[in-house]
Amino acid sequence: MARTLDPVAHAFKRDAFVEAGQRLIATKGYEQLSIQDILDELGASKGAFYHYFDSKQALLRAVIDRITEAAAATMAPVVEDPHLTAVEKLRGTFGALAQWKGERRELMLELLRVWFSDDNTVVREHLRSAAGTRLTEPLTTIIRQGTAEGTFTVTSPEHAAGVVVAVIMGANETFSRLFLARQAGAVTFEEVERTGDAYAEALERILGLPPGTWPLTDAATLHTWFD
Repeated sequence: MARTLDPVAHAFKRDAFVEAGQRLIATKGYEQLSIQDILDELGASKGAFYHYFDSKQALLRAVIDRITEAAAATMAPVVEDPHLTAVEKLRGTFGALAQWKGERRELMLELLRVWFSDDNTVVREHLRSAAGTRLTEPLTTIIRQGTAEGTFTVTSPEHAAGVVVAVIMGANETFSRLFLARQAGAVTFEEVERTGDAYAEALERILGLPPGTWPLTDAATLHTWFD
């Protein structure tokens, strides 16, 4: 008789590996992290690890999925608040995301290092895809509301959301490179600010918003990461 797999136990054990992986990536670094470190952390066997993941990169992809899901969850209360205007929701959702990332700075910095590693091209594309998917639905909801309120001037909220997500993903790539350049002393803080202003201007024009309506980044967030 074939053995029946308990899906609840299966999910719990897999989540334990993902949680341990996320914790150790933040404290030890992904490149320094070994599968044996994960096993030692949990007191698990290699067989248990390979039951869920075929490589360290597969675990990293699972960690990224967990992170993007948690980040998206921080946006939900703002998006669903019936008392906020669409513009307030735009500011609120990205403010919540910035705060969430700031509270996990070490993990975000380590993922940034992984992001530009040539060995992790597939992981990089996975992160782009996962983040883009998570962002598109709430942004579509907000843009649809803004169009109904007469604040946004777009023909199709769904397509506009896709364009906005593409710009935001590009901004994320740019700011990641600026961060590394700033660490090396190759760019000034003023250059970072001007770049943020340029992206904000582009996003405002896409949605038909007056200048200064939706700053993509605030000064406090920039100083936290780039000073």
